[in-house]
Amino acid sequence: MSPRNRRTAAAGAAAPAGIHAERVIQLPAPQPYPSRTDIAFPFHVDSRGRTAGTDYDGHVRDMIEQLLFTSPGERVMRPDFGCGLLDLVFAPNSPELASALQLSVQAALQRWLGDVIEVDALDVVSEENVVRVHLAYTVRRTGTRRTDVFEGSGGAA
Repeated sequence: MSPRNRRTAAAGAAAPAGIHAERVIQLPAPQPYPSRTDIAFPFHVDSRGRTAGTDYDGHVRDMIEQLLFTSPGERVMRPDFGCGLLDLVFAPNSPELASALQLSVQAALQRWLGDVIEVDALDVVSEENVVRVHLAYTVRRTGTRRTDVFEGSGGAA
């Protein structure tokens, strides 16, 4: 018996002599992206005593927060990472400063997260010693539209 006949015979198909019958097995459609859990930022422990996790959209939000509040030169292996948002918190408030902040944030988001998110709307507000970033974006992988407010003050990141 040839290997092909053994396969069809093992599959339980009865084929007349000289005709090769094959069984077609239909597999379930593959999911475009498997579900995943990422480590939450900032790192903390959940109610079960394990490392806290977050879904993909939450992970993207965490990445945006890290990008906004990291100053260039702060990361050893990536000295050009960040946008320096908190460096200008105590600068005199003016329309020029607001424009510079908005341009800096837009450029950093495009450079570091351009393949992850699409920025729909961005507004940077500087008040005394607080900077607020109002960001509306779409997560490219999931198609989820989100609107988040990120706030940083001069004393803490």
